[in-house]
Amino acid sequence: MNFGIGIDLGGTRIKSARFDLATGALLATAMTPTRDGERVGDEPAFAVGIRELVRQHEDEMGAKASVIGVSAPGLADREGSCISFMPGKLDGLENLVWSDFLMRSAKCLNDAHAALMGEIWQGAAKDKRDVVMLTLGTGVGGAVVCDGRLLHGHIGRAGHLGHVTVNLDDPPDLADTPGSIEYAIGNGYLAQRTQGRFHMTSDLLAAIEAGDADAKAVWDRSVQALAATIASLINAFDPEVVLLGGGISNAWAHLEPGLTHWLDQYEWRPGGHRVPVLQATLGEWAGCYGAVRFATAP
Repeated sequence: MNFGIGIDLGGTRIKSARFDLATGALLATAMTPTRDGERVGDEPAFAVGIRELVRQHEDEMGAKASVIGVSAPGLADREGSCISFMPGKLDGLENLVWSDFLMRSAKCLNDAHAALMGEIWQGAAKDKRDVVMLTLGTGVGGAVVCDGRLLHGHIGRAGHLGHVTVNLDDPPDLADTPGSIEYAIGNGYLAQRTQGRFHMTSDLLAAIEAGDADAKAVWDRSVQALAATIASLINAFDPEVVLLGGGISNAWAHLEPGLTHWLDQYEWRPGGHRVPVLQATLGEWAGCYGAVRFATAP
């Protein structure tokens, strides 16, 4: 069987999956702890863990993978050989050329970019050529495919949609963007937005369900900001569909009504054309799907 291996390097876990390249079918998965900051001899422990996951998949198949793709946080170089910029965590990731380390052909891309590539290959945006994706979690990531091409940009920043301003008066985020959508809805800034009352969106939503009016006001403001961001991105990229992924998107029943309400007011709809906003479907394995898809691209 012609198969490929996708790796998704996260802060706490490394996820891996192998796929039948002819059909896109997911064949098997495996995970290992990231062990950020640890070393095995001269090598970062996470890199050794990835090598062992590749070996495990190939041993189970009794053959070498046709392609290997690695999804990771940070800015990937234009050749897809490594993550060229990722300060502050995953020491040893920057400029680690995966083809050299794994001693066979391998390609690397940003994790949010990978999530979108996966959704276009086998998920909610299957076979679409113009897609915008936002991943809502601790921060807000993103990616854009236009005319079938993943936007990379000059140094790999393209698609970092969490760092776009929706309220100039709000504080700057970690990228120094004032009042970004990451500040407005990301878990990482929820304590700041609620004066320390809440640290996780799940707790905020539980308070809303218990009748907390202040919690509802915070959430409604976040959803309104997200709708304004989506409307702006629609104007910028003219997508066929907008996808929302990440942990916060699992609260779809709380997200969808407010988004529909505000997009009815904010979205420019020439000729009545409305862009669907959908929840991503591949969940935590999207990065593995996308890494393999990227590795098979010409």
